[in-house]
Amino acid sequence: MLPPPLRPLLGTVAVLAALVVAVLGMMYAGHGAPGRVDGWFVDPAADSVRPPWRYPARVLDFLGEPAGSVLLVGALVAGCLLLRRPRGAVLVVAAACAAVGTATVLKHVVGRTIHGPGNLSYPSGHTAFATALALAVALVVTGRRRSGRAAGTALVLGASLAAGAAMGWAQVALGAHYPTDALGGWCTALAVTPPTARLVDRLAGRPPGRRPS
Repeated sequence: MLPPPLRPLLGTVAVLAALVVAVLGMMYAGHGAPGRVDGWFVDPAADSVRPPWRYPARVLDFLGEPAGSVLLVGALVAGCLLLRRPRGAVLVVAAACAAVGTATVLKHVVGRTIHGPGNLSYPSGHTAFATALALAVALVVTGRRRSGRAAGTALVLGASLAAGAAMGWAQVALGAHYPTDALGGWCTALAVTPPTARLVDRLAGRPPGRRPS
């Protein structure tokens, strides 16, 4: 599921993303207020987004909630199975679980809160989930089409950026996260999804790109 031409690039991206997650986590550990960087993008005193933009934000937010995420993952798994890509189905589930699980652990480690004690916010699990799913699906599509390095890179990074930006915007617009939380969630998915894809390939018992005899 991790095409060989993309391995060096995605490996580098994963390392850099992990560094960003660590740096932001140390910067905002134990904080309960927006930082200076957050103020560059939003007004901390402003209310959440209002109609008509509130409606698409709520839809995106629902897709990251337990019920919505199950429906979304189920639909993607069904699509992979219909296309006879069982490894793709496994990757979708594994990437989502790895991203959300890592984000959940980091929230308790960092301890950043929003809207009072107990509301852990860094990194954004919704953003990590959406980014991981988009990246996993893009890897499946890239492998199926046997895209070249340039096309595969554009598809994988473009999909992860679009999904992360959309979900991150929704979380910030609804007041559920700070912008740096969304950035941390995006980077969390970029850090864990490529290694997850490599693990799926190894457990599958044959190198990606090689057809069974």
